[in-house]
Amino acid sequence: MSTYMAKTGEVERKWYVIDATGISLGRVAAVAADVLRGKGKPTFTPHVDCGDHVIIINCEKAVLTGKKLENKFAIHHTGYIGGLKKVKYATLMAEKPELAMQLAVEGMVPDTTIGRKALTRLHIYKGAEHVHQAQKPEAMSL
Repeated sequence: MSTYMAKTGEVERKWYVIDATGISLGRVAAVAADVLRGKGKPTFTPHVDCGDHVIIINCEKAVLTGKKLENKFAIHHTGYIGGLKKVKYATLMAEKPELAMQLAVEGMVPDTTIGRKALTRLHIYKGAEHVHQAQKPEAMSL
């Protein structure tokens, strides 16, 4: 018996919706990262991009546990001298909750060409409405 290796053209992609209402930001991001990579599929192959599409809705209602809202920062550098930018997660969740969710998922996907390709299948929305009804996404329970 030989081991099955998926090929790029043979991958069947599904669409999933994750509702982040009342669920921890990290838990939603971890589930989304697994689905984007295709880790839950029996045909998972590490060197082939075999993940699915993920729609995350209600990002503004995701929660951060403990004192992360006050103590945690989203940090990036502009590339210029002294260009370190820090934004508290309380501000980030109030103004751009989609960015907070995207940063969490990006941190859990590998920094390779497969990971970057997988992130193109991630769709994040602040509210409950999304524009992907035609793809007939399946609801995912956490």
